[in-house]
Amino acid sequence: MDLVAFIKKEMVWVQTPCQDQEELFTEVSTCAASQGLITDQFLKKLTEREAVFPTGLQLEHFGVALPHTDPECVTEQFIAVLTSEVGIPFKQMADANQETAANLIFVLGLNEPHSQLAVLQQLMGIIQKEKHVKALLAARTPDEIIETLSQVVIYLKGEEKR
Repeated sequence: MDLVAFIKKEMVWVQTPCQDQEELFTEVSTCAASQGLITDQFLKKLTEREAVFPTGLQLEHFGVALPHTDPECVTEQFIAVLTSEVGIPFKQMADANQETAANLIFVLGLNEPHSQLAVLQQLMGIIQKEKHVKALLAARTPDEIIETLSQVVIYLKGEEKR
């Protein structure tokens, strides 16, 4: 299961104008709701989960966040992808007392355990290589983000076979 299968062009924001988590979560939730992808509890549960289990990761030169929520809040699986030049503050997964400015955010709207595990494994493979993160941050359109992710997933599958 490739994570690209869950990405919808309407759910990709290049250089989002959002300044904080609340604005970002509202934007993603509003868009997902308009497409019938989530229940009315999604925004509340996403915000609550992030407060208790932060998802920010500080990489060497970039910040990444992987917010998600309970499967019952998702009616049709999706992944929202957002880039931010300035970075959106997220508390770090490893130490909630530390913040990271997330330049790359993947909001996971997944409702099947095997999908979530497969997607998280692919995302970790992507963000572990700075060149992949740089390529995603260099993208200027939703199509470029999707194409870059497609190419990276193909590359990672080739690496696994070695």
